[in-house]
Amino acid sequence: MTTTPQSVELLAPARDLETAMAAIAHGADAVYMGAMRFGARRSAGNSVDDIRRAVEYAHKYSAKVYATVNTIVYDDELDDVGKLIGELYHAGVDALIVQDMGILRMDIPPIQLHASTQCDIRTVDKAKFLENAGFSQLVLARELTVEEIRTIRAAVDVPLEYFVHGALCVSYSGRCHASCALTGRSANRGECAQICRLPYDLSDERGVVERGKHLLSLKDNNQSDRLEALLDAGVTSFKIEGRLKDVAYVKNVTAYYSERLNDICRRNPQRYCRSSSGRCRYTFEPDPAKSFNRGFTHYFSVGRTPEGELAAPISPKSIGERVGTVVASKGRTVAVRSDKSFANGDGFVYFDAQELKGFRANRIDGNRIETLNKLTIATGTPLYRNYDKAFADALLHDSSERLIDVNITLTATPCGVRIDMEDERGGVSILQETPLEPSKVDQSERQRSVFAKLGGTPYRLARFDNATTGGIFLPASLLNQMRRSVVEAFDRQKRITYSYDYRRQEDRKAAYPSTCLTFADNVSNRLSQAFYRDHGVTTIEPSMETSMPQKGAVVMTTRYCIRRQLGACLKTPGRKRLGQHLTLTSGNVRLAVEFDCCRCEMILRTIKS
Repeated sequence: MTTTPQSVELLAPARDLETAMAAIAHGADAVYMGAMRFGARRSAGNSVDDIRRAVEYAHKYSAKVYATVNTIVYDDELDDVGKLIGELYHAGVDALIVQDMGILRMDIPPIQLHASTQCDIRTVDKAKFLENAGFSQLVLARELTVEEIRTIRAAVDVPLEYFVHGALCVSYSGRCHASCALTGRSANRGECAQICRLPYDLSDERGVVERGKHLLSLKDNNQSDRLEALLDAGVTSFKIEGRLKDVAYVKNVTAYYSERLNDICRRNPQRYCRSSSGRCRYTFEPDPAKSFNRGFTHYFSVGRTPEGELAAPISPKSIGERVGTVVASKGRTVAVRSDKSFANGDGFVYFDAQELKGFRANRIDGNRIETLNKLTIATGTPLYRNYDKAFADALLHDSSERLIDVNITLTATPCGVRIDMEDERGGVSILQETPLEPSKVDQSERQRSVFAKLGGTPYRLARFDNATTGGIFLPASLLNQMRRSVVEAFDRQKRITYSYDYRRQEDRKAAYPSTCLTFADNVSNRLSQAFYRDHGVTTIEPSMETSMPQKGAVVMTTRYCIRRQLGACLKTPGRKRLGQHLTLTSGNVRLAVEFDCCRCEMILRTIKS
């Protein structure tokens, strides 16, 4: 029995048009980007015209563009959101990533809808409801284990999307209200103040037990060695975080994951295939450690991680890649034991007395680094490079070529020459009417060389068949015209036949998993209220953004636990001792720390005055 391989999607972030095109060129099967408003990264907005240009470029490779319309929406913005969605639909966007359920009660085109990670999809009931509500793809919570994903996969039929790389929010996504409560800047409105990256003093009844530590700042997600396990569990869309990241970051990380997925597809051709066309050739060796990272973690995909493994409490800054160990430090010279090559201008960091420090290489002499300032670094200290100048320079230029293999056949006919051009997804035929005259010499290689000149197009000639025309004389000018004509026809055919998936039908009888919604469910407009009432919700508390934040309100709920990070988990024998009542303080920010050990969750509240 022949089975169709599962289509696999690598989904990359794009802060702008340049980054979107770079992501596709470096192997993304889809990109997600925001318009000027209503995206959860306010500073990564794009004009609809730029999004249209990204769509045109992506669709050449059968790659997709998803637009983020994933903030909560106020009543006076509903018309603007509806207008924007119409513009995105006509720009050719493949789907919208949304959080606000009011969108499902708008009169909008039948564009496909994906449920954002802001929807906090952690349970089978929530996933099943959103599928029944009409969503075509579900962005799962980052906290899920592989087995929890497998359970959801068994309950729903729509594709599952999962973050595999990048920054981690410490709170369940969509349920972090710390920024809104403490600064008035709502994460659900794309204005997160990143309260989680601040340095905190942790106190219990005895006083301060940790001072100036970034206790809520997590390491960065890296699931690159877990992709097959995630595929087996049912993930089909692998998402890279980073709509605020620069183009070099997106190039590098996208290329790295694309190569990993290509390897899996090559080894399992009956099970998996990429969802877009073309293969990339890079001018660099992709390595995510060379891009911004705070150190890497699997988070919870493998279950509970060892104590101390999730957070980066010393600094939220990038540490880059570990390159060696300091063997001597005197004056302005640092000697390193390393198998890496260094360059003038490289940036390095190291940990010294619970502080992250750094320096720039002024001159390199083998493994001896000369700096501008005097340094004293203890022998044996691990050294990290967080700026690789040679690597960064390589990414400044065109660093990838993505080409689609095509086959071209020339066939002699009574009227002239038929040209057939095809790739793995289809083809086109055109007829060039011209008198056919025999040639005194074989024209086969000459004809092939003309049709191989596909520069400036996304195509590469894989196979050329001119068995019936090799002995026919065709002028070079005519051959060039034939090549241009068939490429234009092929591009036109691909545009015309590009296949869109449209919005799934909503099951109005589907019941929401709860009949009561709190402010944490982010209902901020009348259409969202109507949606939930249609699905059996009877009590709806308005969102924090549309009501007065209450002192003592829960502002974060997280699977991460400070007690466990510090080796003080209440379930661990011989644990470090901490008091019952814990408080986090950073300037004017004060948070009470509570624990639900039955659910292995930590809860943060604002402290009442």
